[in-house]
Amino acid sequence: MLFGIDRLLAEPDLRKPLHGKRVGLLAHPASVTAELTHSLDALAALDDIRLTAAFGPQHGLRGDKQDNMVESPDFTDPVHGIPVFSLYGEVRRPTDAMLDSFDVVLIDLQDLGCRIYTFVTTLLYMLEAAAKEGKSVWVLDRPNPAGRPVEGLTLSEGWESFVGAGPMPMRHGLTLGEMGHWFIKHYGLDVDYRVIEMQGWQPDAALGFGWPDSRIWINPSPNAPNVNMARAYAGTVMLEGTTLSEGRGTTRPLEVFGAPDIDARAVIVRMHDIAPHWLTGCALREIWFEPTFHKHVGKLCHGVHIHAEGSVYDHAAFRPWRVQALAFKAIRTLYPDYPVWRDFPYEYELGKLAIDVINGGPALREWVDDAGAVPDDLDALTMADEEAWDAVRELHLY
Repeated sequence: MLFGIDRLLAEPDLRKPLHGKRVGLLAHPASVTAELTHSLDALAALDDIRLTAAFGPQHGLRGDKQDNMVESPDFTDPVHGIPVFSLYGEVRRPTDAMLDSFDVVLIDLQDLGCRIYTFVTTLLYMLEAAAKEGKSVWVLDRPNPAGRPVEGLTLSEGWESFVGAGPMPMRHGLTLGEMGHWFIKHYGLDVDYRVIEMQGWQPDAALGFGWPDSRIWINPSPNAPNVNMARAYAGTVMLEGTTLSEGRGTTRPLEVFGAPDIDARAVIVRMHDIAPHWLTGCALREIWFEPTFHKHVGKLCHGVHIHAEGSVYDHAAFRPWRVQALAFKAIRTLYPDYPVWRDFPYEYELGKLAIDVINGGPALREWVDDAGAVPDDLDALTMADEEAWDAVRELHLY
């Protein structure tokens, strides 16, 4: 099993178009080779590659920014002496000065297969800037750890944001390299684009499914600690738009949810009462936790751990977005006046509820808050979006 970076290092012919070019690298802590050498160091060690700049996405090239919406500064790499530009600092889009530092940019980012994970949007912004300035973009592809399943409502027109790069569902089922092809077609971009495809990736193979068991998991962002989180993330990320803790400040962030003032046992029971068919493929476990930072810091929370792992896991059946939507619905029916929705400028989007920014429209929230709405109502909206996307993305799969 070889990732894009492994193939680029092992096959000199792949690198020939880079000879004589100034090369930039967009990377993060999970940008490593099969031997766990960081891609920046591995590329810098090659005689036929001239690295002139590096770029970091949200959380930084070093992955040192723990929380969301914490910006990273530019700096000079102390080992290689090249500038490292932040694409989550004073700017989100590459500036002219940044673009002047390279002819070809290599993008080596481990994605989670979810629309809201901002590396997807950073890819789009780099493609758009490169198209404008005549630069080349190469994606050194990596697995989608959530695999090929598709789930969630499609982002509605007018709801584009840094966590919503285009009209795709929450769980998109593409690799980053494949997503680049879709962006180019959808937005009509005229850009020199190349994908160094993986070799031997089997997204439907057990036990890892999207993530190959032969490769060590490294956090692509600080709160992405394991494959279970990657599988659950298309649902648990919605917690960022709520008053419920998503487990930041614990050792299992974005695998759990809870609060000091809910009865998690009752929530689990109600979830099974409302839509047991939405809970196939995973297990829910009652837990207690006390966040050391972020929401409900220092308070004992009663919560639920979503396990998409072990013998209970069914890759084809597990639907994390529906699981989390069902949790919201259960809380709403148990506590009709509970302040579920958190009102703050999520990713700097003003005048919109965070949950709506995350979902690319208000439909999910409206379903949760409508006392008469049932699971079939949400399925009717969502399944049409999922089927439409599945047909579109089929054109871009390996």
